[in-house]
Amino acid sequence: MNLFADIRALVIDNLNAMTAEGLLPEGLSFDNVAVEPPRDAAHGDMATNAAMVLAKPAKMKPRDIADALAPRLMADDRVAKAEVAGPGFLNLRLANGVWQGVVETVLNQGDAFGRSQMGQGQKVNVEFVSANPTGPLHVGHTRGAVFGDSLASLLAFAGYDVTREYYINDGGSQVDTLARSVYLRYLEAHGQAVEFPDGTYPGDYLVPVGAALKDKVGDAYVGQPEDVWLVDVRDFATERMMDLIREDLAALGVKMDVFFSEKSLYGTGLIEAALDSLSSKGLIYEGVLEPPKGKKPEDWEPRIQTLFKSTDHGDDVDRPVKKSDGSWTYFAPDIAYHYDKVERGFDALIDVFGADHGGYVKRMKAAVSALSDGRVPLDIKLCQLVKLFKDGKEFKMSKRAGTFVTLRDVIDAVGPDVTRFMLLTRKNDQGFDFDLDKALEQSKDNPVYYVQYAHARVMSVLRRATEAGIAVDDATLNAADLSGMGHESELAVAKKLAEWPRLVETAARTNEPHRVAFYLYELAGDLHALWNKGSDVPALKFIQEGDPATSQSKIALARAVSVVISAGLGILGVTPAQEMR
Repeated sequence: MNLFADIRALVIDNLNAMTAEGLLPEGLSFDNVAVEPPRDAAHGDMATNAAMVLAKPAKMKPRDIADALAPRLMADDRVAKAEVAGPGFLNLRLANGVWQGVVETVLNQGDAFGRSQMGQGQKVNVEFVSANPTGPLHVGHTRGAVFGDSLASLLAFAGYDVTREYYINDGGSQVDTLARSVYLRYLEAHGQAVEFPDGTYPGDYLVPVGAALKDKVGDAYVGQPEDVWLVDVRDFATERMMDLIREDLAALGVKMDVFFSEKSLYGTGLIEAALDSLSSKGLIYEGVLEPPKGKKPEDWEPRIQTLFKSTDHGDDVDRPVKKSDGSWTYFAPDIAYHYDKVERGFDALIDVFGADHGGYVKRMKAAVSALSDGRVPLDIKLCQLVKLFKDGKEFKMSKRAGTFVTLRDVIDAVGPDVTRFMLLTRKNDQGFDFDLDKALEQSKDNPVYYVQYAHARVMSVLRRATEAGIAVDDATLNAADLSGMGHESELAVAKKLAEWPRLVETAARTNEPHRVAFYLYELAGDLHALWNKGSDVPALKFIQEGDPATSQSKIALARAVSVVISAGLGILGVTPAQEMR
């Protein structure tokens, strides 16, 4: 049930009737006709722009269209009032029975309420985290992990077939550096004193890896030149780091469907196949790039390279895929990786990058556009930096990692549920100051607590009702008589529930899971307001002493709130609280 879609369908039906009667000209498109919540709730329950968007193509005044449309809408039992406002907007007020019906629908559908078939089973690949396998995940990765995982859940809720994917960057020089760092810890495990040169990884997290390598190979690599041990130690260290990363993700509640190795692209023909595909479309050529904009670097010199004509697909400049010495650029395997995604049959791709990858957006979009002939869209979401604060001071370093705050540091401080919800209270492209003390406060200013408290309050009502002998199973509540639900505070809750299906589709369409967190905070606020109103208006209390039937009708509304909060928290990867201490 999407009430906004239902009322829009009513508007479209009446516009078609007006066209058939000659009140509107033939051939008008109704695609841009919308039914939305008004900016000011005092103006009504919904508003439609029908008259405004049709006036110009119909060569009519907006008010003339609105005046003709209003009485037709009011002929429907669901519409109590249709008022023309301003130049031609139509504000609608719906009958109380509509909102009572929303509660019944929520209870009848349970956690299926709000689920959408908008995606129609389209295959979407969401690639996120994809951190170098050189250490534990840090707080920046945490934000990307939470965002990507929640986005994947949101899209699945909206009817898409979603694959969560992690790209293992195990094909570059950083894994050689990892191997050298682990080798030093290996020597240390043999009792040798070691020093870590600049550029290596000195974090304590490699101590057990060095010890594990000693357990595996004994002293076989001690005193041996690098060419003897580098490949074996690199593979061993990478595998151990990926085990650590998987453990970190699991602690956050994230489970990947696919781990794709960059190394698998080399020597397998995949890079060559991807570039051959582009070459067959006339998009690969030998050329010389212009110098960078602004001041020319002193070491810059024109040289012939193999270039991808990315400007044909929206990029600012063409991009090199092979260096003058014949080796691949960093961009070449990235093209091959996305070529593989396209070949796997995905209908849409989403990449979640860190803030430092902003310069990569246009070239990757150009590559996917070229590889798929524009068929497969690529949306790239950038997650801006996170700053952690504790005791009023920035929390900067993890002893275990050596240089940064790890994902485990954050989870140890506030837990996975708080971590996930808090990181979704800002849009991904905005910087975020994460106050660890604030995250544990029990106040309205803490959105996690505020939403969880709303769910816990409903659970407490259900427990107290059961103790009082009032049946509150979903089937009984679904059959409750809701005709008495008419107080403005009750209706406010029901109206907010009605927005959930629309919110899901909007958030999924824009790839913005933070909208779910915002909505849950608002829904919780309406529930808390109704709860507090019960102190002044006893008839609004959820449990009415000596009146089980009325109690069940009141509790039905509260239970509907818990159903939606639970579904929303499920999308965010947060466990609903059963009680608050």
